[in-house]
Amino acid sequence: MSTNEYFPGVGKIKYEGPESDNPFAFQYYQEDKVVAGKTMKDHFRFAVAYWHSFCNVNNDPFGVGTRTFPWDKSSDPLDNAKYRLEAAFEFFSKLGNPYYCFHDVDLAPEGGSVAETEKNLKELVSLAKQYQRDSGMKLLWGTANLFGHPRYMNGAATNPDFDVVCHAGAQVKNALEATVELDGENYVFWGGREGYMHLFNTMMRRELDHMGTFLRAARDYGRKIGFKGTFLIEPKPMEPTKQQYDFDAATVINFLREQDLMDDFKLNIEANHVTLASHSFAHDLMIAAEAGLLGSIDANRGDVQNGWDTDYFPTDLYDAIEAMIILLDNGGIAPGGLNFDAKLRRNSTDLEDLFHAHIGGMDTFARGLMIADDILNNSNFRELREGRYTSFDSGDGKKFEDGKLSLEDLRDLAAQKGEPEMRSGKQELLENLFNRYIK
Repeated sequence: MSTNEYFPGVGKIKYEGPESDNPFAFQYYQEDKVVAGKTMKDHFRFAVAYWHSFCNVNNDPFGVGTRTFPWDKSSDPLDNAKYRLEAAFEFFSKLGNPYYCFHDVDLAPEGGSVAETEKNLKELVSLAKQYQRDSGMKLLWGTANLFGHPRYMNGAATNPDFDVVCHAGAQVKNALEATVELDGENYVFWGGREGYMHLFNTMMRRELDHMGTFLRAARDYGRKIGFKGTFLIEPKPMEPTKQQYDFDAATVINFLREQDLMDDFKLNIEANHVTLASHSFAHDLMIAAEAGLLGSIDANRGDVQNGWDTDYFPTDLYDAIEAMIILLDNGGIAPGGLNFDAKLRRNSTDLEDLFHAHIGGMDTFARGLMIADDILNNSNFRELREGRYTSFDSGDGKKFEDGKLSLEDLRDLAAQKGEPEMRSGKQELLENLFNRYIK
């Protein structure tokens, strides 16, 4: 279908193994390699983020963009959107990822009215559907950008102006229809400005209830038009607002429970957002997984020396190992996946840099998966971790876990047993164990 080539000189990225020094080859990601009963392709369900990869020109708060795109070659934004789609599917076919993700305004430009915006998106969705059919590419999830337009300066679903909420509803309706048309497996809500800058002018309880009402309306419409996938909420603590209502996994889970949305919604955990909340990436993965609400992952990382949402591509092997241990224990992540919500550095300006970034991220997680599987199957990791809790496996400890001991019982047992014996957590031993399995 494509008549142009936007990434000349780059062929299909293939697996060549750990000894390869080819920067356009995978060293560890081998999509058909079976690990823990599944292929790597099925474990990860890697997705490319349309916005960072094909729309973001590397601008930041301190300067204009540094990237120029060969697909931005027309004075008509709708024509450029079509060229961009063509370039994106060329990239997908060469990289070999099975999924992609987009916001509505990534795919098609907003028009001068709600009707024109809807028309633009329908036209691009029709083209994307044909590209998907020709390539076998799938949509992991769609979403609506409810934070970029000036109308959303005070939020979208939580905006104090009802007219703005109406526009947000129109956008989500349109984006849901696009997601259903493209057989999207999930739909994401990221509350980019759903929060407050100051409590002096904020009725927080009212805004939270409005957000719950909005999400229920979106859920109902999605089900009405045939969306059978999972709705996802993506936590983030702050930025651009001072305090966001979806602060972290625990906060979102409490919100879903309070708003009676637990049956339809899960969480899309982004690594950099978690670290902004002063947690580790693994922390929020574990919180979501143990609640049965781990839906999908935005794979990226922050910078410990830079306290904002840098969205670097993930290359931290320790993070990947911890994440994969949690995913293996969770039984996987389908129908979610690992979406590279990550962007190139400001000084990475060559088109080929986009390949290097994705290859590095995919290799990092593939290597992390193999090491995690090795640790779980061939070390005493589980024995060391679970051994700390053996006192609850029988006797009075088991009675306590079963809720059969009162506070008075605990007092009497403490007096009877005397001062507890000190038991080491073996933290250093466990850290050394992980290091030994990195090969």
